[in-house]
Amino acid sequence: MKKNILHMFSPQENVSPFDVNMAYDAGYDAIIPYTNVTLPDIKSLVQDAIFSRSLSNAKKTGIFICGKDVSLALDMMDSAKQSMVPPFEVSVFPDPAGSFTTAAAMVACTEKTLKDKFNTTLKDKEIAIYGGKGIVGGISAVMCSEAGAHCKIIGYDGISNVQKKADEYKKRFGVDVTPADGSNDKLNSSYLPDAEIIFCAARAGTEVINNEQIKLAKNALVIADVNAVPPAGISGVKLKDDNTKHLCGALSIGPLTSGDLKVKTQYKMFEKMCTTDKPLYLNFDEALNIAREILND
Repeated sequence: MKKNILHMFSPQENVSPFDVNMAYDAGYDAIIPYTNVTLPDIKSLVQDAIFSRSLSNAKKTGIFICGKDVSLALDMMDSAKQSMVPPFEVSVFPDPAGSFTTAAAMVACTEKTLKDKFNTTLKDKEIAIYGGKGIVGGISAVMCSEAGAHCKIIGYDGISNVQKKADEYKKRFGVDVTPADGSNDKLNSSYLPDAEIIFCAARAGTEVINNEQIKLAKNALVIADVNAVPPAGISGVKLKDDNTKHLCGALSIGPLTSGDLKVKTQYKMFEKMCTTDKPLYLNFDEALNIAREILND
């Protein structure tokens, strides 16, 4: 029996041990890291991988794209796809810093809470995303915007960097995301009264919204925080919150609740690549669909 082989391409010096463990548990027999990979390297690496196995075993080869840059990861995926020579073709899955599967889990949990507890959807909801410059916050903004929500991505270091992200998302995905200045407590607080959904995807161990500030979120339905390192990004959100009543009145989704779904989603995506009969190109849209399926099972 031929082995399942996963090639991990990282533009950084290392690949994530988290991703390696996940891939092994999902069914890969061998995982090979490639570090400091640049975009021009992708074509030769992919073509070395696709031509080295018979057509019947091509489906047992996968490519995983790491890093911490969403645009670069998606550009690498596009380059990998263009480098295939059908019928020599293998599956590709980008998940830079786990951002696609983490964002998918947070958004899917929020959607389910909105449906089950409020009989509504993301459409036309006002969403404030703290840590909006980062990749989890950014991709969650893209996902929610595609679902019809109005998203603000709030930057702790001012508006310049989140403006660049908003421009990038408009160009690449065709969505309108509003950049917002979160460089001080007063500005951060100013976005809370209108927010119906609040996401926090800021740096681990950083409190962004304190106990007094979150009380301003009078219209909030759902709060979700993906930070599992104390203190919470949003005061009052506990690790295991699962539609738990928050002090501001909203329902709270803690990092271990969405994190459990993130792990199951990434596992399922690796598993799909191991068992597919045809090449798969799995991006954040697929991650969101899989997260929804898991929640609805």
